[in-house]
Amino acid sequence: MKTLSWIAMITLFLSVDEPGVSRGAEAGSAAPPPAECLVYFGTYTGRQSQGIYVARMQSDSGRLTAPELAAAAVNPSFLALHPNGRYLYAVTEMGGAAGKRGEGGVSAFEIERGTGRLALLNQESSGGAGPCHLAVDPTGRWVLVANYGGGSTAMLPVGTDGRLGKAAAFVQHEGSSVNPRRQTGPHAHGVYLDATGRRVWVPDLGLDKVLAYNLDLERGALRPHDPPAAAVKPGAGPRHMAFRPDGRFAYVINELDSTVTVFRHQARVGRMVEIQSITTLPQDFSGENSTAEIFVHPSGRFLYGSNRGHDSIVAYAIDGKTGRLTYLEHQPTQGKTPRSFNLDPAGRFLLAANQQTHNVTVFRVDPATGRLTPTGQPLEVGSPVCIVFLPALPPQAGARALNP
Repeated sequence: MKTLSWIAMITLFLSVDEPGVSRGAEAGSAAPPPAECLVYFGTYTGRQSQGIYVARMQSDSGRLTAPELAAAAVNPSFLALHPNGRYLYAVTEMGGAAGKRGEGGVSAFEIERGTGRLALLNQESSGGAGPCHLAVDPTGRWVLVANYGGGSTAMLPVGTDGRLGKAAAFVQHEGSSVNPRRQTGPHAHGVYLDATGRRVWVPDLGLDKVLAYNLDLERGALRPHDPPAAAVKPGAGPRHMAFRPDGRFAYVINELDSTVTVFRHQARVGRMVEIQSITTLPQDFSGENSTAEIFVHPSGRFLYGSNRGHDSIVAYAIDGKTGRLTYLEHQPTQGKTPRSFNLDPAGRFLLAANQQTHNVTVFRVDPATGRLTPTGQPLEVGSPVCIVFLPALPPQAGARALNP
């Protein structure tokens, strides 16, 4: 088995959305963290934001430089890194339900590792309206994208130069569920690869299912798996998911009923068996809430989810044998609508992106208990909705570093 480079490790547990291989490593197995990381912020564009922003974070202190615009883009609401660390991909979230206002897009950027700035390579259609999430497969040959508005999943080839080709595969989801306002049709909300790198899981909020596809890397095809899906409670609205580093358990955060569904993942046959459902909210909370992001700590011992309305990060301990969750705490995100958050490569810090208040809050993670403590180092970012990390390199000779 090859030793993973830091670039591969970042992609394997921090890139968008490949938590099956991707969001953790067994405790003690990772290389020492780099001294600094580049931190990319996807945003909704408007008066407060012009596209994708980048900052530098010190790995020991969690201190961040002021963000700078890395590339102008329209609603780059979710980002994913290529395994080689040279390219970044972003959705262009636009278009209405059922594609009535056209298709969204996926953009490819080349990363200037010294400064963190991005150079646009090309753009391709996502195949449907409202693309909201994407992932790069571990070989770096394919980008997978979930279209929320169109209720579909697409697969785009990646060239040797990082550029995207037109979609090689497209799957239109069909069906509905019980919520008359949010579930009258399919709404794909994420794409995740399990540890095989050959099976794709797609939480569909409109269907109350996590759909399963087999990824054909050679032909560029998505084929329905058998069984074709894992179901959650009617009306739950599955949004995002995360795998524990050993791949034995998967966690789905449900947007509509503010719960996390815990599955035992039978990886060999590609089957999910539900073993627990747990609320993301305190018992005394009576307001409106919807959930958003979910991540497993790199150690595999803790799970975190975000609440929009309660405006908090909920933390759980993960039982090492059963995968079941035990509530630890809620931490206010010191802002409104934490649409996303992420953990740095070493699991020392959690960054929470507050969309409506245009700020990012940094928390230190206690490695023994999993509890969060604000560092008191808030960051201003316009409408932040996604965070990814990449180990930083020294600025190239003659290139202007970020915030010199």
